[in-house]
Amino acid sequence: MKTLKNILCIALGMLLLAGCGNSILDTQPNDRYSQETFWTSESNAMMGLNGCYSVLRTAGAFGGTATPLWEETATPNAYNYDNSGGWNVIASGTQTATNSAIITSRWDDSYRAIGRCNTLLARIDPIQMAEATKGRMKAEAMFLRALFYTNLEMYYGGVPLILDEPDPAAQASLPRNTRDEVVAQVLKDLDAAAAILPVKYTVAGDVGRATKGAALALKARVLLFEASPLNNASGDKAKWKQAADAAKAVMDLAGTGYGLFADYRKLFLPQNDNSVESIFDVQYITPQQGSSFDLIGRQYNTNAPVRDLIDVYQMKDGLPIATSPLYDPAKPYENRDPRMYQTIVYPGDTFQGELVTPARFVVTGYGTKKYTVYDKEANSNNIQGDRSEINYMVIRFADVLLMYAEAQNEASGPDASVYEAVNRIRTRAGMPVIASGKTQAELRDIIRLERRIELAQEGFYYNDIRRWKTAEKVLNAPILTYDNKTIMTRTFNPARDYWWPIPDVQRDRNPALDQNAGY
Repeated sequence: MKTLKNILCIALGMLLLAGCGNSILDTQPNDRYSQETFWTSESNAMMGLNGCYSVLRTAGAFGGTATPLWEETATPNAYNYDNSGGWNVIASGTQTATNSAIITSRWDDSYRAIGRCNTLLARIDPIQMAEATKGRMKAEAMFLRALFYTNLEMYYGGVPLILDEPDPAAQASLPRNTRDEVVAQVLKDLDAAAAILPVKYTVAGDVGRATKGAALALKARVLLFEASPLNNASGDKAKWKQAADAAKAVMDLAGTGYGLFADYRKLFLPQNDNSVESIFDVQYITPQQGSSFDLIGRQYNTNAPVRDLIDVYQMKDGLPIATSPLYDPAKPYENRDPRMYQTIVYPGDTFQGELVTPARFVVTGYGTKKYTVYDKEANSNNIQGDRSEINYMVIRFADVLLMYAEAQNEASGPDASVYEAVNRIRTRAGMPVIASGKTQAELRDIIRLERRIELAQEGFYYNDIRRWKTAEKVLNAPILTYDNKTIMTRTFNPARDYWWPIPDVQRDRNPALDQNAGY
């Protein structure tokens, strides 16, 4: 299962030329590749494709030290005390076009990947290989291009839509396309990729590559964002229906084996990478290309959970703490949704064989065990930076079920399939099922809470509160420790903060890029 990970590491060193935009000299050196000499064989084309995948592990995408874990700290779920990755200025509403590393690196790394994908698509056709293999490789590149354009349009809005291989002379002064134009291309790429990509891979070395299910699931995510109140004040029923259909297509794929992994906690351990629940993962391996997820969770605590997240976990009877007879304010962590214990380290818990006091995680009193190898048992394996091997799940099956439930509820109301999708997740968690008879609005609130709990600390809630247009409510609030002490009070300006600024460094290079409102 590690074969693709190793291949990606080898390919990374050979793909520095792809997507970099440097001029190629007329003379051809014999000690290195040029664009003309590289794209000549199937093996080189595969290395080129693997170079596209390798950008997934950069700080601007889903890697670096812990980018997806830090994204959670821009939400009411967690707090980033030292502004790691530039996320705390976003959370506090003080981001500018110059003061956040992620705002700069997301743009840079996304276009680096897009340049590599475009180069492969432009150069692969003359190469001699089986047409089926060539078609699949092109489909993988289209999926990856769609994913990276999604990472641009969901944060910055409209961006330059570049579909040709890097050409600085022609592309350096391109203006921004509209978001609608970018999204249309994303959906076009995903439809084309889904028509070609296999349902699953039978060769172990190919596990982790894009599949039909990944393309359809990303399509559902894109349409969910488009249908939402952020982009349509009253929602868009046609897009809700399209999003539901795309998610349902993943659920219905024959032969995928997609499902919910039996153990929620163990789902996030390296021995269960690429499990039945995985739809698309970023593949990590050490020592070449690891993350720092374990170090962040065990020691640095820069994704510290806050009291607001703890308080929304229901009691094990399915009721909130405000109404459940099981809740005891003197023992606030007893009788809670099992997912709290599988995600959060809290005062009085046992962690790495020791009783947890508030001093163990001094930022808020809470730590995160999800996406780490650490739990109650004593564990002296203090994994250091860039040595974590847990894959990051960009899309997992539980997310697809929740996307389907949300979209179907908005498109058609609370039919039986909506309850079934939500209750599959709650049953896996060990929580009571949601009884029928809810209104559309009631079920909407239930689904939104379920997304927050099921996907807590995974980096998805920031885009959820943006697309629901609730960020202006939930981010204009204090951040509280375990004992309800205020760390800081965040602010969110709805006239500005729903979109990121275009980085100043990009506008210095290209004055044709207009800035988003308020920056």
